[in-house]
Amino acid sequence: MKLAIASALILAICGNASAFSAAPLNGPSTALRSTATETYTFTKSEAIFEEAKTLMPGGVSSPVRAFKSVGGCPVVFDKVKGAYAWDVDGNKYIDYVGTWGPAILGHADDDVLDAVKATMDKGTSFGAPCALENELAKAVIAAVPSVEMVRFCNSGTEACMGMIRLCRAHTGREKVIKFEGCYHGHADAFLVQAGSGVATLGLPDSPGVPESATKATLCAEYNNLASVKAIFEDAENKDGIAAVILEPVVGNSGFIKPDKEFLQGIRDLCTEHGALCVFDEVMTGFRVSYGGAQEYFGVTPDITTMGKVIGGGLPVGAYGGRKDIMEMVAPAGPMYQAGTLSGNPLAMTAGIETLKKLSAPGVYTELERKSKKLVDGIVATAEKYELPISGDYAGGMFGWYFVEGPVKNFQQAAKSDAEKFGKWHRMMIERGVYLAPSLYEAGFMSLAHTDEDIEKTIAIADEVMSQL
Repeated sequence: MKLAIASALILAICGNASAFSAAPLNGPSTALRSTATETYTFTKSEAIFEEAKTLMPGGVSSPVRAFKSVGGCPVVFDKVKGAYAWDVDGNKYIDYVGTWGPAILGHADDDVLDAVKATMDKGTSFGAPCALENELAKAVIAAVPSVEMVRFCNSGTEACMGMIRLCRAHTGREKVIKFEGCYHGHADAFLVQAGSGVATLGLPDSPGVPESATKATLCAEYNNLASVKAIFEDAENKDGIAAVILEPVVGNSGFIKPDKEFLQGIRDLCTEHGALCVFDEVMTGFRVSYGGAQEYFGVTPDITTMGKVIGGGLPVGAYGGRKDIMEMVAPAGPMYQAGTLSGNPLAMTAGIETLKKLSAPGVYTELERKSKKLVDGIVATAEKYELPISGDYAGGMFGWYFVEGPVKNFQQAAKSDAEKFGKWHRMMIERGVYLAPSLYEAGFMSLAHTDEDIEKTIAIADEVMSQL
């Protein structure tokens, strides 16, 4: 592992100099802290990323991984285990990204790996029904209040594509309401005022999306029920809204918790106007509680999309809901959706083994306790140095903003100090804490994180915040 002496100098961006290299020792003495701290360097990551940029657009397979909003070069991972990740330079991190949510047990859980290895001996994909699909389906139906039938696919984006088609097919209507800063994958109809990487890169819309694909997508303000009522009551929309689609806890604009009254109000408006209420629980499903955000808040939608955790770290997606709605899906009904690798035995096995562990008593109480400890510690540390901050959590999901809170919607989240976040992110990574490289992404706690990990994270945050 390569080490260097840390300085408080702002780090040079990738391409001009090493993004994470320390200042030379002969620099101004005022740039050094009174107690020097050893920090990481990233020579191999930088070399691999330089090559990657010649092979893949931006050097990555998903935009937010490129670190464009936080500066510097991406860290190239070599292996993961438990609460930790190691990069190609041998640096070890406490990881709060958890492969963007699925690693709720911790990375590379031994029981999940053993089960997947045993299944792999039988084949990696069948392209035919397998009993494992039944087993995972029964577990999902038993856990999620809104789900009576489920269709498996291969990603959250794919689940949302099937879901919106199903909403339109079932209602015979075309228009849908979504919320500013909520991300539902990269299908054309959803790339309107979206969160996640779209917000991270500052892209209000995406080139290549025809106007016709988004003209039936209407946007409201999160946690503002009046904005939804106004859309429903607009004469142009009378009997035309097929569904209201939302993240029941926003994880793609940072972390925004809903007011319970807002969720219930959406549910009631949908019932009143004959629209379907859809919770996109790709991120929150089996993450904030075993039954998802709908169980956590006690509000039941008509349709739910899922992903991440239900695949146990392998590619998976799903959408489910009331039986009368789901029977519209082919081959039971006329709404077509299909997938070569859907329900493949490896993803089903990983999901089954993960849900077995998550169903144990006390799991989500413990996850929320640890999330609270981390958020409270970070917020208290920022307040110690008089830095504006707000933070919140739900189950094994959390987030904070460098802005006075509370943050209730995307417009408020966008007021967060992006420059300060970028500097914070770089300095935390240098010291062995891996956080999402965007202020518009939530963080994730796992069962593998220990109190010692959290306390170490808070101590490192103290050091970093003293220099912001």
